[in-house]
Amino acid sequence: MENKNLGLNTICTHVGETPDNQFRGAVSPLYMSSSYEYMDVDVKRYPRYFNTPNQEYLSKKIAALEHAEAAMIFGSGMAAISTTLLAFLKAGDHIVVQNDIYGGTRNLLEEHFENYSIEYSFTEGLHVSDFEKMIQPNTKMIYIETPSNPLLKLVDIQAVADLAKSKNIVSAIDNTFASPVVQNPIDFGIDIVIHSATKYFGGHSDICAGAVASTQQNIDTIWNIAKNLGGSLSDFSVWMLERSLKTLGLRVKAQQRNAKKLAKYLSKHQYVKAVHYPGLKTHPSHDIAKKQMKGYGAMMSFEFIEEINTQEFLNATQLIKPSMSLAGVESTMLQPSETSHALLSPEDRVAQGISDNLIRFSVGIENKKDIIKDIEQAIAKISKKELAIH
Repeated sequence: MENKNLGLNTICTHVGETPDNQFRGAVSPLYMSSSYEYMDVDVKRYPRYFNTPNQEYLSKKIAALEHAEAAMIFGSGMAAISTTLLAFLKAGDHIVVQNDIYGGTRNLLEEHFENYSIEYSFTEGLHVSDFEKMIQPNTKMIYIETPSNPLLKLVDIQAVADLAKSKNIVSAIDNTFASPVVQNPIDFGIDIVIHSATKYFGGHSDICAGAVASTQQNIDTIWNIAKNLGGSLSDFSVWMLERSLKTLGLRVKAQQRNAKKLAKYLSKHQYVKAVHYPGLKTHPSHDIAKKQMKGYGAMMSFEFIEEINTQEFLNATQLIKPSMSLAGVESTMLQPSETSHALLSPEDRVAQGISDNLIRFSVGIENKKDIIKDIEQAIAKISKKELAIH
């Protein structure tokens, strides 16, 4: 059957399985070899060439999930991002970048692109006109991230993709926060989709990986530099990632159901002054979310009132883990100013709206009532008050 005719969970379960022609096991075999025969073979396999059996077949699953022709797997999300940018940008080129992006991506641009003589401009806002006015004669790429990390800001994917095509510019998106369960940017005209596969693809907080999906031509362009930069992933991690992706649809949909309810709960809490979640009607881009997202994802952020000490709250949680990463089956929280965006200057964080009282909340699959009880007991512990559960 063609992949386009298969349902999400069927793609997760069956597409991209590595064949086991010898023993016909129910799961993909793991090929740990780092050296393969090269004489009289159709494919000369080598781990750094991203074409070992496990790498090759997992890429097919990721491509199918993102409605793409082809895909590649990397050793981390930043390896996927940096390799993709360097594949399409050379000295003298210019890239337009959404202002609200992952701190590591911004740091890559600000700390290293000058060394490559690659110019960049951050947008002032999120409307397509903000991107258009930053385009220069030497602009070769537009890069977006929606929903953004950590404020869940949205960009109109279709509008940006149309703008890029009208100017013959490559468009790329970091789709990590949404996952292909929630959002398929290629369907809206985006050229390249990037993921930190450490997050929802892995889903169990035990894998570090990255992924890129696009046309075969674009993947060939990325591969041409990737094979020299060396950002490949070990086959054991590739096998673990393929196993994890089998439950991607089930996990993300369960997390998303929890997130919708928890966003409403937090938005009514007396000690919370703001909740950033696309599924709330109060979100400034709720209409955009309805247009381009299938549901609203399982990521959110919220801000406590000044009287609540954010670090003390995180130390007081018992079920929710204060943790650096996100998108595992367990609920986690962190303070972006101290973690994901710590590399930014205080001025940049203020400009992006990232306060010290902001908490990024990755919602897990636990019982919703248990998550709420944990939030309440942590607040009660640090506020010395017994708060009613909303």
